[in-house]
Formats: sequence, C-alpha cells, structure tokens
Amino acid sequence: MASTGLSARLTGSARLSGSDLTLAYDRRVVATGLKVAIPDASFTVIIGPNACGKSTLLRALARMLRPRTGAVHLDGSVITSLPSKEVARRLGLLPQSSIVPDAITVADLVARGRYPHQRLMRQWSKADEAAVAEAMRATDVTELADRIVDELSGGQRQRVWLAMALAQETPILLLDEPTTFLDISHQIEVLDLCADLHEAGRTMVAVLHDLNQACRYATHLIVMRAGEIVAEGDPAEIVTPDLVRSVFDLRCEIIPDPQSGTPLIVPMLAGSRRRVRASA
Repeated sequence: MASTGLSARLTGSARLSGSDLTLAYDRRVVATGLKVAIPDASFTVIIGPNACGKSTLLRALARMLRPRTGAVHLDGSVITSLPSKEVARRLGLLPQSSIVPDAITVADLVARGRYPHQRLMRQWSKADEAAVAEAMRATDVTELADRIVDELSGGQRQRVWLAMALAQETPILLLDEPTTFLDISHQIEVLDLCADLHEAGRTMVAVLHDLNQACRYATHLIVMRAGEIVAEGDPAEIVTPDLVRSVFDLRCEIIPDPQSGTPLIVPMLAGSRRRVRASA
C-alpha cells in the first residue's frame, strides 16, 4: 500500500475522518476496515475503478450511509450523534443525482441552502439574503435567478446546485461525481469553480472518474480498489505507472501535464497499433 502516512497522523485531528469503517448495503459488504482522514483545507479527490466503493465512502462521510461498524467523526463528535441541522451547518453535499422540484426558479432553489440556518424564532434574514447572493455570484448564476432550473443546460444546472450547497456556508463541501453527464468544457468549468472554492478556504472532497482531472485539481488523492484504500497523498508523489496498472489494469506512461505540471497519464497503445502508427 502506497501512502504518505497523512491519514494515520490526522485521524485524531482532522475535522472529518472515519475509523474502522465497514460499509454495506443490506447484506452486500462494500468495504471493511477503512481508515480515512480528510486533510483540513485540502481539495481531496477519491478515485478508483467502477464499483470500488468511492461513492459509498463519500456517502458515509456525509452521514447518508450509517457504517455497519466503526464511526465517522465530524469536529471530534460521532457524526450520527449530531442533530441533522447541526451537521448541515458544517458539511454540505452535492449528491450524484439531484431531483429538481417542479417549476422552481434558480433563486428559489439556491435559497433552500439556507434551511439549516432557519429556526422557529429565526426566519429569513438579511444574512440569508446576502449568503444566497454571494453563492450565486461565486457560481456565476446571478443572471439566471428568474429562470426555471429544468430549462437550463447541464452545466448551468450543476452550477446552480453548487450555489445551493455554497449558500449553506459550510466549511466542508462534498461532491459525488460532480462532472457526470457533462461535456468536457462544462467538466472543466465545474472543476475550476471547485478549485476556486478551495482556494477561498473551503475543504473540498470530490469523487471523480477521470484520473487526469483528479491529478490536476487534487491537493490530496485517495485511491481505492475493491473496497480498500490502496494509496493516498499528493498526486505527484503517489501516481506511478505501477499504481495505475494495479488499480485500473492499464499500462501507461506518466508525463508532466504541459499546463499544470501535474501527472498526466498516457495510455500505451497495443503492439499492433503502435506498429500501424509508426508506419503511417
């Protein structure tokens, strides 16, 4: 197992961590013995092949899935012991599939992010108004405020959901495959926005499928295979041809990304294809 040892050092001090986690759906066990700590103020990306447990781990960290054994801790408390609204004031989530209420406008959907801050004696306030306005500004959806969400493009809708999560004003934001179903330009648009949010001080945790995108944007990478964490740390330190081959069953070369300098995975062509290219 390749590791920087960061997880072991931070389990007791990171705001969000999990120890000895067994994660399961009914009788199907997805992962056992997981130990993870999300470095504070990091942009952590969880990567791995399909069905390896990436989204399951994120769901556990977000309190959407109760571990069969072990516990997730948020700010030193077992997350399942905290009131739902208290968790929602500390941790925001952008799920993989979001259901849009019928005929809701962008402004109204983003405003729902303020629900955790509402109380019986504290309804909508100027602070709520300001938080919604800032979230829409940060995600560049202010001009869409009166549009019906269902009428927007995929990239626009994803930015609106991000705005709603931002309106919660949580220091930690979890995103489950935020680029799924988006074309390449909108994928980069969403990831650039996530990077901006990280640089502004938020701890970001995202599940991604694209290893090159993960290497470009992550400050901390968690690599999973078959329900286990097999490597974690700075992408530049842990991503090697051997790791890619063992996790993704892919032979490759790794070169510096000409734009970012981060690891760029270049799949190797099969022998017959190399010969055809060489003779062309």
